[in-house]
Amino acid sequence: MAGHCRSKREGNRKGWKVIMTEKELMLSEKLYIAKDEELSKDFMRARRLTRRLNESTEEETELRTQTVKELFKKTGENVWVEPPFHCDYGCQISVGENFYANFDCIILDICDVEIGDDVFFGPRVCIYTAGHPIDAGVRKRQLEYGKRVKIGNDVWICGNTVINPGVTIGDNVVIGSGSVVTKDIPSNVVAAGNPCKVIRKITDEDKRYWEGLAEEYRENRAK
Repeated sequence: MAGHCRSKREGNRKGWKVIMTEKELMLSEKLYIAKDEELSKDFMRARRLTRRLNESTEEETELRTQTVKELFKKTGENVWVEPPFHCDYGCQISVGENFYANFDCIILDICDVEIGDDVFFGPRVCIYTAGHPIDAGVRKRQLEYGKRVKIGNDVWICGNTVINPGVTIGDNVVIGSGSVVTKDIPSNVVAAGNPCKVIRKITDEDKRYWEGLAEEYRENRAK
């Protein structure tokens, strides 16, 4: 975790008490306040990099790739994000090999967002790790919190899907368009809806069907 804890003695009875920074509280999924010098620096860094990405031209493909790799915590060698793209910090986002995000993706990375290999996002996919207290009195004190999101390998998330804080999506999953994912989704399924629920398993029959179409494509291109 970034940063260092500070300690001070608060009397003989209490002994040592660890005082956490706002960033450490945020990354620990505890209540924190975003108006903080360290977080503001991270936030402004993300603004500069997303502006560079979003204002780039279609000819500047290398610049776009370099910017995404600089913005994110970790990426594979092959990564592509279509502008416009927005995030809070970027430095909590990790993506694997062959990641692709279509237009208007938003990732609020208050906490870690971990995305595996061969994951595709349709347009307007949103990942929210940020949450706010239900109690209005606490919420008015500008206290908020985050919950990590994890997405496995070989996942296709269709357009206009929202992934809520704390969700884990397994491997080999298709999430239908317009879904609101509020709970974990297991591996090897098609899921959709609001709230998102498992519709069916992905089977060997699916593989045979799509491999057949892929073979037909190869034959058509060979002519």
